Amino acid sequence: MKPIFITDVTMRQGSRGADFSLNFREKIELAKLLDRLCVSAIETTPISQNRADSLLIKSIASAVRESCVAVPVGLEKENIALACKALTEAVHPRLVVEAPVSAVQMEYLAGKKPAAMLQIIREMVTEARAVCGDVEFVAEDATRGDPAFVRESLEIALDAGATTITLCDTAGNMLPDEFEAFLTGLQTDVPGLKNIALGVSCNNALNLADACAVAAIRAGASEIRTAAYNLGSVSLEHIAALLSARGETLGGTTTVRVTQLRRTMDQISRLCRAGKNLRQGREEQAEDGVYLTSHDDITAVMNVVASLGYELSEEDAAQVYEAFGRIAARKEKVSARELDAIVASAAMQVPPTYQLESYVINTGNTINGSAHMKLTKSGQVLEGISLGDGPIAAAFRTIDEIVGHHYELDDFQVQSVTQGREAMGEAVVKLRAGGKLYSGQGISTDIIGASIHAYLNALNKIVYEQGEN
Repeated sequence: MKPIFITDVTMRQGSRGADFSLNFREKIELAKLLDRLCVSAIETTPISQNRADSLLIKSIASAVRESCVAVPVGLEKENIALACKALTEAVHPRLVVEAPVSAVQMEYLAGKKPAAMLQIIREMVTEARAVCGDVEFVAEDATRGDPAFVRESLEIALDAGATTITLCDTAGNMLPDEFEAFLTGLQTDVPGLKNIALGVSCNNALNLADACAVAAIRAGASEIRTAAYNLGSVSLEHIAALLSARGETLGGTTTVRVTQLRRTMDQISRLCRAGKNLRQGREEQAEDGVYLTSHDDITAVMNVVASLGYELSEEDAAQVYEAFGRIAARKEKVSARELDAIVASAAMQVPPTYQLESYVINTGNTINGSAHMKLTKSGQVLEGISLGDGPIAAAFRTIDEIVGHHYELDDFQVQSVTQGREAMGEAVVKLRAGGKLYSGQGISTDIIGASIHAYLNALNKIVYEQGEN
């Protein structure tokens, strides 16, 4: 019996406007559950220029050991390189090139003429195959496409090096015997389909997706696109159970661990139902214009971070999101102001070039504020004295004098983080250098001390990065 590969597209459904939404952690948890179930392939959300996409795929690639990690790259060549980089740690990486092959989808969804689409298919599959040994070409809406054009697109994909060809009944209008005849006819007209993995994707518009998948297996298909949380696709649970019970009759076997199937499906269902409930209420606004909750994924968090003016690396983005997750787990919502403090404390933590040794502040209602400060750099004590309109202004000016450079103060925030006479104060300082924003955080029972530590924290990030460059 031949192996029937089962690809799960649950994660992808969420990115296509399905009635549920998974956050960053939930997507990784979903991938781990599917991997333990031993599905053949897990299709992720599509890769794009967004750093959060790369970080998600990289995290999934590191977590998944048994299943293939399949990444849709769209029709943009730049996405191929991004996907390959994100899949570096994947045991079984796959690139997925999807293209509409019906006139209606080419014109209204992709805005391409047939000749241009054929050229794109050739270029995308060729480039993907050059960097990855496993490339899937997905012919979207194949059952409604012009037969001659569908045949030509498949021949081009095969010639360019596709290792799997997937044919989609996107509209879900075909009956099982019609779909079987469609596949049989294509294999006759395009002989190369018999030499590679033939996959199918069936829409459940007529509640016949599972039956069409069975018909496809009879017609020679060896890969079925399914969904563990089913919202209009072939059911992973149904097909896996069917192959386990009647595999001999169908001439196919599955790697899915059927003994764990029921429990894992329940876990995935709970995960996705939580995402469905979340989607209905996540657009509320806080008093300061925006807030985030523990259900927000890394894309949502990074969008707010970007609106605050920060440009974070993938590593810093991961650290900020992890810190955000710890705080969001303990409270109902996290405001943009609080996220600002999280960025200051979690992003770009560097070895301190300048460290505070001591400071003396003089202030009063009849004198200007003054600051006498000692910093250490590489074991050397550096000292400075300055005046300012207030104690904090004097302290910041003293640091600038010691360092020998004045940086633009973009923002300065102070707030209490505990209650009572010995309350802890938190300060966030934003400095701008070279057009980039750097933030630092300081916490102390002395608000002036917290401000000095925050300023030094931001300053050390600037000095470190400028030294690296």
